[in-house]
Amino acid sequence: MNYFRTAILLAGLTALFMGVGYLIGGQAGALIALMVATAMNLFSYWNADKLVLSMHCAQEVDARTAPDLVHLVGELASRAVLPMPRVYLMDNPQPNAFATGRNPEHAAVAVTTGLLNMLSRDEVAGVIAHELAHVRNRDTLTMTITATIAGAISMLAQFGLFFGGGHRNNNGVGLIGTLAMVILAPIAAMLVQMAISRTREYSADNLGAHIAGGTDGLSSALVKISNAAHLVENDTAEQNPATAHLFIINPLSGHRMDNLFSTHPSTENRIAALRRLAADIGSRGGARPSSTRRSTSA
Repeated sequence: MNYFRTAILLAGLTALFMGVGYLIGGQAGALIALMVATAMNLFSYWNADKLVLSMHCAQEVDARTAPDLVHLVGELASRAVLPMPRVYLMDNPQPNAFATGRNPEHAAVAVTTGLLNMLSRDEVAGVIAHELAHVRNRDTLTMTITATIAGAISMLAQFGLFFGGGHRNNNGVGLIGTLAMVILAPIAAMLVQMAISRTREYSADNLGAHIAGGTDGLSSALVKISNAAHLVENDTAEQNPATAHLFIINPLSGHRMDNLFSTHPSTENRIAALRRLAADIGSRGGARPSSTRRSTSA
């Protein structure tokens, strides 16, 4: 089902891409946009994770360079019945994290130095468990591809602002249509991001709490990260706002137009859902082992 949703999402983003191309160059522009979008879709499937990690200056670490972090990721991956993902560290003071990769066998988990400096071990474990839940739910393919293509749509729409206004023929819509697409295309791409992110965050919180063995660490981490995100600017995220939905908490400061649309559910609602989960687990005398024992081939 995730692959079907990914296909639908790619079709929608490709249509947006073609729409911007049409307004810039008419039918020829739409055809060129289609060819570019097709190439981007293929490239994104195989390389979007590398591109996103590069955007955020993430450096791969191992048991020698970051033993505590790698050991913790390995322990949680084992609980989740997942292959050991690659582990990356981002030199960024804002506490945050994301997961990427086209499937569990090619997954990566990236955390910021701010996350390790500001959170306790249990809180970091809750965050990493949440990201591993995205990997196990196979969310990372859709989320990563969306980040790359939505970013390209925004750039193409901005390109149209400067070059689309001069397009004039019977099939064109002129400057007004171009300006409309410049405004609407990034908004439409962001709405898609919102749709895939909001529902999946709740699911990842739920499964992540089971992987971590409780809700307290994740709940506390969400509060700290949410508070810090408004105070500590994430420069690389501000430069690449289309990747905001990848992070456990929206990393954007809210000072730019890119932040008019939130890519995540409110932290208060997520914590409320975790409290309900904790009460449910308590009433059953503990988490069910089956919740973290599903085959990775599912």
